[in-house]
Amino acid sequence: MSQDVKIEGTKTRKEIAQAIGHKCLVSRRNFLIGAGVTTTIMITLNPGTPQAQDVPAQITEYPRKFVAKLSDLKQDVPFDFNYPDEGEYSENMIVKMGVRAGGGVGPEQDVVAFNYACTHQGGALDDTYKADTKSLGACPLHLSTYDLTRHGILISGQAYQSLPQILLELDGDDIYATGIFGLIYGRKDNLQG
Repeated sequence: MSQDVKIEGTKTRKEIAQAIGHKCLVSRRNFLIGAGVTTTIMITLNPGTPQAQDVPAQITEYPRKFVAKLSDLKQDVPFDFNYPDEGEYSENMIVKMGVRAGGGVGPEQDVVAFNYACTHQGGALDDTYKADTKSLGACPLHLSTYDLTRHGILISGQAYQSLPQILLELDGDDIYATGIFGLIYGRKDNLQG
């Protein structure tokens, strides 16, 4: 940190700032040094050449799977299902919460589905739904808790990612799982096989 040095006959920065009514006494330089600013430089190799266009986009096609009937769901009673496969960490829940939620389907946009594996270390979140707070957790390993009204965002705990949300489609009274928003714990690809 720099110190205000008073040279005979001049005012320090602090005295000048106080005289003109400024309350912020941090210089841009000291702010950047204190904040530890990092600069990232991005390089494009072979710009404008045919080689730059040889990388194809990867498209993931999730299966469309029947999950439940809207008329069978009871408010705040989770229903369990597996998606996108029957493999490890594929356990999920669908619930009608009675309040509008991000990604919700149905007339009140209150039906959502989430994966049961905590994003921190894969702790099982089944049987942890809280109707009063519309949350899932706390994880038995490190107490991570997720807000189901806001796309499974972390409320508290050690996790650093939102809970994977199962994308739903309503077709009449039938609810289908059609994809996943986020990466399921323990997988490098949600469609592992």
